[in-house]
Amino acid sequence: MSAGPLAGVTVLDLTQIYNGPYATFLMAMAGAEVIKIEPPGGEQLRRRHGDGGATLPFAMLNSGKNCVVLDLKAEEDRAALLRMAAGADVLVENYRPGVMDRLGLSRDVLRGVNPRLICASGSGYGGSGPYRDYPAMDLVVQAMSGVMSITGEAGGPPLKAGPALCDFFAGIHLYGAIVTALFERERGGPARAVEVAMVEAVYPSLTSNLALLADKGSAFPGRTGNRHGGLSVCPYNVYPAADGHVAIICNHDGHWRAAARYFGHAELIDDPRFLRMTDRVANMDLLDGMVASWTAALPKEEIFQGLAAAGVPCAPVRELAEVVADRHLHERRALLDIEHPQFGAMTVPTSALCFEGIERGLRWPSRPLGADQALVPQPGGGKSP
Repeated sequence: MSAGPLAGVTVLDLTQIYNGPYATFLMAMAGAEVIKIEPPGGEQLRRRHGDGGATLPFAMLNSGKNCVVLDLKAEEDRAALLRMAAGADVLVENYRPGVMDRLGLSRDVLRGVNPRLICASGSGYGGSGPYRDYPAMDLVVQAMSGVMSITGEAGGPPLKAGPALCDFFAGIHLYGAIVTALFERERGGPARAVEVAMVEAVYPSLTSNLALLADKGSAFPGRTGNRHGGLSVCPYNVYPAADGHVAIICNHDGHWRAAARYFGHAELIDDPRFLRMTDRVANMDLLDGMVASWTAALPKEEIFQGLAAAGVPCAPVRELAEVVADRHLHERRALLDIEHPQFGAMTVPTSALCFEGIERGLRWPSRPLGADQALVPQPGGGKSP
């Protein structure tokens, strides 16, 4: 990869697991020099048992980073971190609030060695408020944020969303906050500290469901299965196909008219039960049943190609193995097949952020623990042997 827009920015990365490492991964892919600082034995994601596939998550989130080891409970290594901070632009951590202070590495201490250092923090609930000290991982934040309460079939139990939504929403927001702070600093402003709470980062994604809550009040149905979270769009569902399932959304009247024509039922376009979106929503059960009867007789790929050609949002429900091999994602270099020097053949993502004139790719695969220890400055200005 050629130098990116963050070339020349040095980031000290104290993060672990998913949300913080994704923020710093995006920075590394944008050209920043990211120095991943791990405790002896490595961060938690590196230490997860390989049989559970932990090698792939670590490789996905830590390519393009340099890796050093520091024991921040040891005075000598804390001093080494402060020497590194003196020449850095950003320090990112996602410890529980208060940990950095207990280590003697508060924002005031860090700013004392480098007033231009941007201190960035990710956590479950933020650095203040009554939930501040609660331990947080993606599952519990999905529960606390309401994500689980609206996931699942109507009348069924709450379910977690399959992806680690709260972790990665928070990581994206943390990246945005850091880059925004860098922009302000480079225009002559202060080196402002930033923080992102997982529970707050995921809240806007509840928009459709919140609209339904505001509309229904005590009659709010909660989980809506594969239907629109606000129950205000129809057709909007996952329908059976002859060989699987297909997702179809008719977001406006034009979509519905095109879908009705494609399935050979143009006579329903002027049917008063389905004329406008409000009519279709009022007759949702009836219309969903009709669409399901149409889709069940056709292969999902045929439905997809036909509706897409008609301009209707639609997609076959695909298995993960199909997505990993997706030719579109590989052609765009969003996914790359690599031979990892430690873990062997694997498919890894590049950054979803595309910059004009810069080909998407990996700067280098994730490094072994402590591979770049020479980057740690020694007392008096030298580097580690």
